Amino acid sequence: MQRRSFLKKAGMGAMAGTAAVAAPVLAQANPKINWKMTSTYGPSLPPLFSSAQAFCKMVEEVSGGQFSIRLYPAGEIVPGFGVLDAVGNGTVECGQTASYYFYGKDPTFCFDTAVPFGLNARQMNAWMIEGDGLKLMRELFATRHIVNFPMGNTGTQMGGWYRNEIKNVADLKGLKMRTAGFAGEVLSRMGVVPQQVPPGDIYPSLEKGTLDAVEFVGPVDDEKLGFYKVAKYYYYPGWWEGSAQLSLYVNDEAYNKLPKNYQALIDLATRYAGAQLTADYDAHNSDALRRLIAGGAVLKAFPRDVMDAAFKASNELYKEFSDKNPMFKKVHENYMKFRDDTVPWFRIAEGSYDNYLGVALSGRK
Repeated sequence: MQRRSFLKKAGMGAMAGTAAVAAPVLAQANPKINWKMTSTYGPSLPPLFSSAQAFCKMVEEVSGGQFSIRLYPAGEIVPGFGVLDAVGNGTVECGQTASYYFYGKDPTFCFDTAVPFGLNARQMNAWMIEGDGLKLMRELFATRHIVNFPMGNTGTQMGGWYRNEIKNVADLKGLKMRTAGFAGEVLSRMGVVPQQVPPGDIYPSLEKGTLDAVEFVGPVDDEKLGFYKVAKYYYYPGWWEGSAQLSLYVNDEAYNKLPKNYQALIDLATRYAGAQLTADYDAHNSDALRRLIAGGAVLKAFPRDVMDAAFKASNELYKEFSDKNPMFKKVHENYMKFRDDTVPWFRIAEGSYDNYLGVALSGRK
């Protein structure tokens, strides 16, 4: 791969330099380091877990084997939802997860992944890199002894699988639904009973009737997990996840001990693995959706009254958290201003183009 070749040549600087550099100097500049990395996910979710594998492979290859990170799936060292604490307390040096799983610790973490009616993938990337996103998230994660790095985005997600059709807001009342983060609180105000269930336990819970509905990511992952076999109604859009950013957490003490070129390599490798993750979903979601429909899935858009109720409940909750959590208020105001400033451009350019092309293509059939 050309990008990988470039990183090997450029990422480590003097490591690939002239013969005039003595071997002891190289060894000192690029010490042998072995880290452990845990993930919220496992091999049963290839796009998510394979991006963590790609990160580890890139670090090792570019460092010539001097910087090695061993990846452990969820449950092998710590539970899937234990990544934040495990990295913060130094049980492992780094970990891959989605920050909105830690909503219960502080809802501000959700801005690092997704919040209801928030940014799409490109807007999120822009906020993190060109806006104040990364600076604000670094400020938040520093309180947990973590240096965070964006590491890919799933894009806009689906609204999940339901045993029964959702015709209006009343149909949500009493619904036991697997969801995560901020969305659970919003949905609870609409009558849903939210359940936070680890990825590996979702299908059995849905099959046994412990759950009435489930949202996870989108067609690629949902097809592999087989939700359509026990809940046929597939709703869109996932208004609580206009995009969903994955993150790499690095223990701050371990990070600060690294040579500067290794620190730079982590940054480069997360960008590479993140681009691969987003490309994976963008390339394969459409085919997976076709297969799901052919297998019996019934595709449905959420009714307008459901969307309007969700929008209202989300804004009420934003105000409540802002009133009692100064950090949440600080991030929320910055994030939403970026959203409000950015959405009009996307609606004019991207939205109009996509809408026209969709109509034009459907008319050819």
